[in-house]
Amino acid sequence: MTALIDTGFLYAVLDKGDRNHRRVTHTLSTLSDDLVLPTVVLVELAYLLQARLGHAAMRRFVRQLESSPLLFEPVTRADTTRIYELLEQYSNIELDFVDAAIVTLAERLDIRRILTVDGDFHIIRPRHCDFFQVLP
Repeated sequence: MTALIDTGFLYAVLDKGDRNHRRVTHTLSTLSDDLVLPTVVLVELAYLLQARLGHAAMRRFVRQLESSPLLFEPVTRADTTRIYELLEQYSNIELDFVDAAIVTLAERLDIRRILTVDGDFHIIRPRHCDFFQVLP
């Protein structure tokens, strides 16, 4: 299987002080999925690491990417139409850009599993399946 990784999940893996750290690291240790990292998550995560844990923590993360098994997936110009549709459709929950991009990539890549600590993915109804399998 293949799973997309959201910012909060990956942040919790990296920050041992995060309240979700044990839960997400356990989930990660049990998976054999190919793990897809949307490049928009990479940008958001680098910002959070630097803001919360410091520049050195952000640099360590960037260094680890070189040997990481994560598969990078960019947002394309064609994806922006669907991202906007999702932002409009879920404006009542103020769906953010990164989450809308993750949904769009999941639809484009036919991925049904999302690694996240964000509850929005329980609400969103993607086009390519009835619902996402959200872990943990």
